[in-house]
Order: sequence, then C-alpha cells, then structure tokens
Amino acid sequence: MSPDRFENLLQLIAPHITKSCRGREPISASERLTITLRYLASGESQQSLSFNFRVGRTTVNNIIKETCEAIWCALNDIYLKAPQNQQDWMKIGEGFFKEWDFPNCLGALDGKHIAIECPGYSGSEYFNYKGFFSIVLMAMCDAKYCFTLVDVGNYGKDNDAQIFNNSEMGRAFINNEIDIPPAKSTHGHVLPHVIIADEIFGLKKWLMKPFPGKGLTETQAIFNYRLSRARRTIENAFGILSARWRIFLKPIKANPTLVDNIVKACLCLHNYLRLTDNARYIPTGFVDSEDSSGKIIQGDWRSLVVNEGALLPTATGRAFNRSSAGAKQTQDLFKKYFNSQEGSLSWQQAYVNSF
Repeated sequence: MSPDRFENLLQLIAPHITKSCRGREPISASERLTITLRYLASGESQQSLSFNFRVGRTTVNNIIKETCEAIWCALNDIYLKAPQNQQDWMKIGEGFFKEWDFPNCLGALDGKHIAIECPGYSGSEYFNYKGFFSIVLMAMCDAKYCFTLVDVGNYGKDNDAQIFNNSEMGRAFINNEIDIPPAKSTHGHVLPHVIIADEIFGLKKWLMKPFPGKGLTETQAIFNYRLSRARRTIENAFGILSARWRIFLKPIKANPTLVDNIVKACLCLHNYLRLTDNARYIPTGFVDSEDSSGKIIQGDWRSLVVNEGALLPTATGRAFNRSSAGAKQTQDLFKKYFNSQEGSLSWQQAYVNSF
C-alpha cells in the first residue's frame, strides 16, 4: 500500500480507533492500523507482531479486532456498498458485456471455505465435508473483480446453495426485493438480467448455471464455455484476495467472530485498493487474461497462492433445487444468443470439447 493510500485510509478509520488513556501515552491510530495491515497482508502471527512492535500479545489481539471492525465501519458504505437501483445493476451488466461478452450479467457468484482452527465447544458445526474447520464466504463480484454483495460467517458444514438461499442477498433475489432491470435487447436478442454461478446452485430465471452432465450438445457446450469464461471473474477476485492478504494462506488462528471481522475488513480493503490504487494492487499480468485465440493466460496470483491456502472451494455437485420452466427458457435464450451470428465469438468453437 502506498503512503498516500495509507494516509487516506488512516483518515477514514482514525475516528473509530483513536484511544485516550490515563497515566500513559495510548497506542496511536497510525500504529494500530500498521499492526493490523501487517497482520492481514503478511499472515504474521500475533505473537510475532507482539515481539516486533513491543506490545503485549493480548493488546495485539484487541488492536486487530478493533481495527478490523473500524475498517468495516469506515469503508463498507463507500467501497462495498450494494447496488442501489437499476442504474447501478445496469452499469455492472455493461461491464460484463464489455469485458467478457456476456450480456445483462449482474454479477458472478461463488463461495469459499475459510479454514480456521477448531473453535471451542462448537461440535461439528464448523467441520466441513473436506475434513477441516471453516466458515464460509459467499460473494458476488463485478467484471472488474470488485466484490458487490457478500455474506460472511456461515458454518462450514453447509453448502453453497443452502447458504445463498438463506442469506440476506439470496432472500432478496428469491423474494423479488432486488430492483433488477427489465429484459434488454442485445443485437436483436431480448435477454433478461441474471447472475451467473456454478452447478451447485439452482437454476432460476435470474440465476444461470452450466448445463449439467456429459454428452452435451454443441450449443450447450458453447453456452457452458461462455458462462465459465465470464464466471472466471469471481475465481480471480478470490485469487487476488488471498494473494494480497496472506492471512488467507493458512488456517486462521482466531475465534469465529474475529475471523468474520478479518474477512470483512479484507473485503473492504480489496475494493478500496482496487478502486483507488489499482495499478499497484493488480498490476499487469496479475489476473487471468486471454490471447487473440481465447486461450487463457494464467495470472501471477496463482503462483502466490500455493495449494489455495485457507481459501478453499466449497462443495461441488448438483444442486437439489428444481428448475422451473421459466428458468430453463431463460437458459435457452442465452444459449441461442451465444450460438447466433450476432452473439458468437470467433474462437468459441475450439473450446467445445472442453465442456
């Protein structure tokens, strides 16, 4: 983080972490922020930070807890603010069409397990199917790797579809509380606005996922390729998050409440730096890109995230949600568009056998 960005961030959160103390000089807001950013960005242990900054171990823990809460309070409504109206959603859709040739996309959705140490007296609630303890981060992002909607702290034992359906953002979509823009014509094809996700989620009129199984038709395989191509944004957003905030490179040693605060702070910092210092935060070649033939050039973040660290995929498999006729009709509309002369990409035929 550049000195200018640090000073700007300090001004935003200082009112939330400035302390007064009788009889001795309190630890300054600047040092509190420095300790917390070093903990999040390096993954250094609290014991090591205690030694290096010459403050007590308990003091370090309290500083991290309070400063993560302050970062969330100061940045959440500015840099992680949910889209408020149709214009905000349409702007996201325009970004996906410009960057990834996927029209009317409101965001890419996915979930990640965040590995933690076994919480005391938690039973099996945090124990996931992969055999470790975790909380779940459910998130949506836009075409430029900024998180737009997030849900943090669900038990590791739950799967993506359950978590999304029970989350505030999931219920908002399910109950039609999201101000989704109306269908829009793209190259003569009238298509609704949708979010995109993987196969674990249920197919909805407003949620597109791949056609399941093997032996797909050519047109279905092309649909899956185009959806997968756009959905790489959320994979890369999570990759940037774990590469830049190395607290995620190994199981987090903290109680679940503190882990929730750490995750929320990192999400805010990710968007803050993405929007204010992008050239330094995401330099050229750091995220996945394509050459002129559509071949994926893997981003540099992949070499920094060894074995995916503490940010791991959630359960895969078929969703238990039944799809309505309207949802399948929407899927077919996008399939028709991606296979039309107006909506096809010159290289997509070459990737049919991959899906």
